Amino acid sequence: AAGTNCDMESAFAFRLVGAKVDTVHINRLKSGEYRLNDYHILVIPGGFTYGDDIASGKILANELRSGLSGDLKRFLSDGKLILGVCNGFQVLVKAGLLPNFEGDAAEIDATLNLNDSARFEDRWVYLQRYDKKKSAWTKYVKDIIYLPVAHGEGKFIPKDKKTLARLKENGQIAFRYVNGKSKPAGYPWNPNGSIDGIAGILDPSGRILGMMPHPERFIQRTQHPRWTREKIKEEGDGLAVFRSGVKYVENKFKKIMISRQKR
Repeated sequence: AAGTNCDMESAFAFRLVGAKVDTVHINRLKSGEYRLNDYHILVIPGGFTYGDDIASGKILANELRSGLSGDLKRFLSDGKLILGVCNGFQVLVKAGLLPNFEGDAAEIDATLNLNDSARFEDRWVYLQRYDKKKSAWTKYVKDIIYLPVAHGEGKFIPKDKKTLARLKENGQIAFRYVNGKSKPAGYPWNPNGSIDGIAGILDPSGRILGMMPHPERFIQRTQHPRWTREKIKEEGDGLAVFRSGVKYVENKFKKIMISRQKR
């Protein structure tokens, strides 16, 4: 959409792990020129869609709810995946696709608001993978990873204490901000003041992931801020998110094809 600016990096990350990628404008989906059902993964990348007018991600969220709700419902009922990063996370939350407790995207149970620092935060953060079962998006992700954030409205706020408790009980918290010693901590480790240090959440199925940090911005060693001073592995921590999603799709739909052939 207008204002998206992380689409090329996201597409490149998916290609690195073997996916075939199309970059499609929202209007082309709404017009039917492209069909969502032709794909296995929907990604809403980072940026500032529509200039973050009204509120970050709100206009694109409304477009999804009003123009693609039927397509999205079918897409998810077929067992497919959705990823939203930074602005994409804001879109998914404001479209009701996260946390989506009842699976109908009818309720808005959380938001992403202005950072506590009242300024744009552009820094690297440590994340703890918090979903113990390992979802479709986190199977290959390490327990502690290092990624950059870049946002002005990244503070995750659940609707109430009951919502927060439900996220924990359901295992829907994907990532939490931690310090360099893997412990919960305040600013700047938690760059926006997110409640309970939440940096990313899942829907109940584990097939929709929204996260504020940018996995596509650390997929290769030379993207690390200390790559010239420290021994950094060739593959950046963020690539595991994309690999997890692609491998999930490969395994799931390979099984479906084998089952159909046996019939």
